[in-house]
Amino acid sequence: MYHGRRVAVVVPAYREAERIAETVRRVPAWVDRVLVVDDGSDDGTGERARGAGDARLVVVRHAANRGVGAALATGYREARRLGADVVAVMAGDGQMHPDDLPALVDPVARGRYEYVKGNRLRHPRAGDMPPWRRAGTALLGRLTARAVGVPGLGDSQCGYTALAGELIDRLPLERLYPRYGYPNDLLSLVALAGGRIGEVSVRPVYAGERSGLRPRHLLVMLGLIARAGLRRRCVASRGGE
Repeated sequence: MYHGRRVAVVVPAYREAERIAETVRRVPAWVDRVLVVDDGSDDGTGERARGAGDARLVVVRHAANRGVGAALATGYREARRLGADVVAVMAGDGQMHPDDLPALVDPVARGRYEYVKGNRLRHPRAGDMPPWRRAGTALLGRLTARAVGVPGLGDSQCGYTALAGELIDRLPLERLYPRYGYPNDLLSLVALAGGRIGEVSVRPVYAGERSGLRPRHLLVMLGLIARAGLRRRCVASRGGE
C-alpha cells in the first residue's frame, strides 16, 4: 500500500514476450497488484509474464488484439474489481522507469489530483527523445491542452499515468478510443468528468526500439483532438442553456 491506498499497476502488452517478465519484476514492492493485459499476443507474452514468479500478478488475456486503449480499459476495470484505489500504467516494453512511479502515484494517493500524467519534456534528459518525436510531442500537447481545456498540459502522449479509482468509476470507458490515440481521448473523458489533472516529470527511456507509430496514427490523433474540442464545446453549450 502507498499512504494507506491500495495501488495497482496495469501493463498493457502486445507481443512483449522478450521484455514483459523484466517489466513485471521491476514494479516496486509497495504496489499491491500487477495486472498484465495480454492483448491477443501470439508470442507467449502472458506465459512469460507468469514466469516472473510475482505473487501480485494477474494476467488478463484478450482472445484477439483489440488495441492498447481497449487493453487499458480492461485493466482499469479489473483493478477496480480487485479493490485498487489508485491505478497506474506502465508499458510492457520497459520504457517507463519504475523509479518515477512514486511521483505519479503520490499526488493521487494524497488527493491532490485524480489523474496524473508523466511529462518527458520537462525531464533533464528530454534530449534523449528523438528530435522529431520531441517536437511532435510538444505540438500535440499544445493542441490537446487547448481542446480539453487544461492549460499548461505539456506531454499529452505520455502513457505513464496514475488514475484515482473513484474517477475510473465515473468514466465511460466503453467510449475510450481502443488504439493509438487513446491518451488524447482519455484526457478528454477525464476533463469532461471534472477530474483534476496534473503532470510530473518522468524520464524518457529509449533503448533503440523501433517505433510503432505511423503517419496514419498522427491523423487519428489529430482527429481525436478535434473531437475532444467538439465534445467540450457541446457540453459547454448545453450548460449554458
